[in-house]
Amino acid sequence: MRREVKYGLIGGSVALAAGVAGGLALFGGSDDTPRTQVTAADAKAGDNAPTVPTGPPSAKEVQTAGQEFLTAWQSGDTAAAAGLTDDPAAAKAALESFAAQAKFSKVTVTPGTPSGTTVPYTVTAQIDYNGTKAPYSYRSSATVQRDRTTGKPQIAWRPTVLHPGLAKGDELRTGEAEAPPIKAVDRNGTELTPQAHPTLAGVLDSLRAKYGDKTGGKPGTELFIHRAKAAKPDEQQPDKTLKVLSKGTPGTLKTTLDAKLQAAAEKAVAGKKSASAAAVKPSTGEILALANSPAKGFNLATQGSLAPGSTMKIVTAALLMDKGLTDPGKKHPCPKFVTVGGWKFQNLNKTEIKDGTFAQSFAASCNNAFISQAEKLSNDDLTKEARDVFGLGLNWNTGIPTFDGSVPVQSDAQMAASLIGQGGVRMNPLNVATFAATVRAGSFHQPYIVDQSLDNRAFAKAARSMKPATASGLKSLMKLTATSGTAAEAMAGVGGDIGAKTGSAEVDGQEKPNAWFTAYRDDVAAAAVVPASGHGGSNAGPVVRAILTAG
Repeated sequence: MRREVKYGLIGGSVALAAGVAGGLALFGGSDDTPRTQVTAADAKAGDNAPTVPTGPPSAKEVQTAGQEFLTAWQSGDTAAAAGLTDDPAAAKAALESFAAQAKFSKVTVTPGTPSGTTVPYTVTAQIDYNGTKAPYSYRSSATVQRDRTTGKPQIAWRPTVLHPGLAKGDELRTGEAEAPPIKAVDRNGTELTPQAHPTLAGVLDSLRAKYGDKTGGKPGTELFIHRAKAAKPDEQQPDKTLKVLSKGTPGTLKTTLDAKLQAAAEKAVAGKKSASAAAVKPSTGEILALANSPAKGFNLATQGSLAPGSTMKIVTAALLMDKGLTDPGKKHPCPKFVTVGGWKFQNLNKTEIKDGTFAQSFAASCNNAFISQAEKLSNDDLTKEARDVFGLGLNWNTGIPTFDGSVPVQSDAQMAASLIGQGGVRMNPLNVATFAATVRAGSFHQPYIVDQSLDNRAFAKAARSMKPATASGLKSLMKLTATSGTAAEAMAGVGGDIGAKTGSAEVDGQEKPNAWFTAYRDDVAAAAVVPASGHGGSNAGPVVRAILTAG
């Protein structure tokens, strides 16, 4: 059987010049939208009670509110501009510091045509810093909403009103960069640039922010977004350079990445609406490749948090063998139905493996072979196995921001679902690649992207190595899956010491499951997820294969 078995539970613009006075018609058009009104709640029939407008603001109201706000902002009347928002205090503070921190002069706002309740505009400014002058412009927008108490239209204050790249607590600054530029190179000395590897842009920004001052470089002068301080160091987002006024001197930073595997991973995910992959070196934990599609944006490979589906059966199988509940050659049926905690689980198409071994159920990814063991386990058994053997949920000091996996303690049906990577279990490709890497190496090695000696950070350590019998058993299970199970098609013709596992994670309201695949070949382990695409073997499998065969 080579099919993954899922589980079931029953317009125009006018530029505004600084200092211009008088009324300015920013927007054209007419008000063709009627205003909806309701009588105040305490009014009685016949009373001359005040009326409060409700519903979305009309086109004219959006036009007028946008005009008033942009005019006040443009003229430097920050108090007036802030008073037109739903958060005057926050807006006034941000507007007052905006031009001063960014070193902007001659600010011009060019409004676009409103669409619905959105008012778009372009901000053009001159950066003036220590005798250096440079132009800078960008587009942003504001949303007009109705005040629930007064019914008056107002600007919904968000940091993005000032600049689309700002989040809460961020600031736009011009000055000496907070870190020197870096020349990042791979393990063999090949330079890694965001131009050659767009999917690494955020990773390189993070490395610069954390290690730029440790490479011997000198910072330049830039306009940049200074990020708000995160609660945890590994969650800190790097500053983002918007414009370079004077280049600094870069220092060289060696990473663990492999340019050849990185290129293969990027090519494998390119063109997919959404996909992500990661590769590590099992014997050391070195991160060899990270790739995402789309290339720009959220780094799902290291910071994603998704149900891993049946790839979690690697961890569950280790748990069951550690507890002596099964082994590869033991008779281990996979029934059509299993009831846990009042919930009835069934295999896809009500399939079953009546008299098969655990190896056959693992290779076929038959869910109820795992769910049927739930009542023999304590609620925290899976959590402990994931943490103590596979290092999941520990603090991984990789050198870049990461989400390090989560296997919460659950009970009844949710615990049963966790055994097959559903329930509350959450992972990303880096986590899942570490499943396979731990099996290949026999013990957990924390992933990392720059050498530990660079900053003497502590690496996460699992409490124990895998039991020898469990380690050999898992390798045999993953090899069988790669050669004659659900992963066989993707792994066909791949030589060396191999092992693999497929996964398909169901998501509420999503027509197709998220496809997962993880595998190792000799001293390379990789994992990929292709959301909302279907079965793991046929959708994520080719991505992993491309990485494993690129070395």
